[in-house]
Amino acid sequence: MIHTLAKAENQYLIKRAVTWKQFKTLQSAFDEIGGVRMVYCERELEIMGIGRLHEMICALLGLLLGRYFMLKRIRFVATGAYTQELQDATEFQADLSYNFDIEKDISDLCIEIVVTSGSTKKLRKYQLLGVPEVWFWQNGKISIYRSENSGYVEVKTSVWLPDLDIEHLEQCLLMDSQLDAMTAFEEKYT
Repeated sequence: MIHTLAKAENQYLIKRAVTWKQFKTLQSAFDEIGGVRMVYCERELEIMGIGRLHEMICALLGLLLGRYFMLKRIRFVATGAYTQELQDATEFQADLSYNFDIEKDISDLCIEIVVTSGSTKKLRKYQLLGVPEVWFWQNGKISIYRSENSGYVEVKTSVWLPDLDIEHLEQCLLMDSQLDAMTAFEEKYT
């Protein structure tokens, strides 16, 4: 069952009322199994397989944003999918994470590629850590959320990248050829 989960992009498991200690025990049991991601947030555990489409979108988005940063001379630190943790409350890996200007303990921008399951409920883990901006790519669209006093609010533009044409980025991410996507993306900004 676990190996099937790792291969299937559309399979995931959510278990509620999981203690931090139980999560850590399960996490260590999954250490040797590639292609599986575990997310823990306030006693809820999600186990999901990471599939080909997820990785293709994630890789292309990282390439496009990196190119945009270079063309616009935006200082950034790509921190990737490192483990972000607030002990006893949450632990997760965003698909892409960035700091702007300098490296910081908390990412300025985290991005999730949602292929199997997703909702704005997933914002809670970012709120617990104090991440200022979160993007979700789902069904070909990017939703941008900015942290405010009462939680996250959906916005049209990024506070970090206000000149980035999100609709154009979405179109490029859906192209069959990654070369064509990168070429079309770059043409807009050169």
